Amino acid sequence: MSLVANTGKLAGRTLFITGASRGIGKAIALKAAKDGANVVVAAKTAEPHPKLPGTIYTTAEEIEALGGKALPCIVDVREEKQIQKAVDEAVKKFNGIDILINNASAISLTGTAQTDMKRYDLMHNINTRGTFLASKLCLPLLKNSDHAHILNLSPPLNMNPYWFSIHVAYTMAKYGMSMCVLGMSEEFKQYNIGVNALWPKTAIATAAIEMLTGDTSTSRKPEIVSDAAYVMLCKDPKKYTGNFEIDEEVLKQFGISDMTPYACDPSNVENLLPDFFLEVPGGKMDAVKKSEQSGEIPELFTVIGKNITPELVKKTQAVFQFNVKGKEEGIWHIDLKNGEGSCGQGEPKHPADATLTMDSTNFADMFSGKLKATNAFMMGKLKIKGDLQKAMKLEKMMKSLKNKV
Repeated sequence: MSLVANTGKLAGRTLFITGASRGIGKAIALKAAKDGANVVVAAKTAEPHPKLPGTIYTTAEEIEALGGKALPCIVDVREEKQIQKAVDEAVKKFNGIDILINNASAISLTGTAQTDMKRYDLMHNINTRGTFLASKLCLPLLKNSDHAHILNLSPPLNMNPYWFSIHVAYTMAKYGMSMCVLGMSEEFKQYNIGVNALWPKTAIATAAIEMLTGDTSTSRKPEIVSDAAYVMLCKDPKKYTGNFEIDEEVLKQFGISDMTPYACDPSNVENLLPDFFLEVPGGKMDAVKKSEQSGEIPELFTVIGKNITPELVKKTQAVFQFNVKGKEEGIWHIDLKNGEGSCGQGEPKHPADATLTMDSTNFADMFSGKLKATNAFMMGKLKIKGDLQKAMKLEKMMKSLKNKV
């Protein structure tokens, strides 16, 4: 689903895209292929993944079916030799590289105590170091191009402490990619290389989002990002550099006003999940209205208790503690891990996997389906300590309760 027409401006250009076997990287590759571009599909997936679709070879086939030329390369961006080999092969096949897309990324939305160092190292080695390394190794070839771009899929540098407090390791790793833009855009001006960042305004329906929320109805399709990337990559790199762009804003400036076709569920365009690192109206930086209602939470837990089933316990395997503020201040819990499950007032008998803090109004809205937990979290209305991925499993339970509350 593309709203940006191909112009042919990338015809014959060579793009080196990390993490191009699926998701946003693949979408950018296919968009460029329609121009007749050459694409180096630099990703780890050579063999089909049991849960995730796409390999470097299947993506290469799709690129060539659309009129582009493809070079599938097995590349783990943590390995310098693998990147260098792919760069050398690109030179042999396509005589150079014009555009580098640093898309490969690793994510773990965990607090400091819950982030093991293996996962910390993975995020920093792929996100920050991988971006720096790929840029460094492609630089000699980009210098020789008359249309050289580096585009990092990374967020604007937002110094609001909130974004550090909820998953500091991941934030540092993504901001490392953004700092590469900040530094390299200035450093590489002398070579006429444009260095920019692109970030989605909303969640994008990728494997990461599906694993996190189990739902894509509040997401947009990857094509909104690939369309925005295409617009950016067609610009003159001598004049266009050092920008931290948001996909929707790029497309609005291009003349597209209606983003509805990009929504996975067009009927849900008013409830899209905002992406990380962006300030949202009504979010943490705005005042949150205090609860005007009373007595709802005990009723909610009565309904929740009646709907706890062995199947729900088996699927969820998590204990939740709720620190409710405002008019109905108190501590509540839901245990969907031990025995047949339980819920009620007070702290749980077993240690909580996730502790959620929110105003009583937001709590009621969450369990009645008016406010998604992921949306509340992204807007700063819900604070989560502990295992964020387990906390997000509440979405599924809330769906089942929606018509009963």
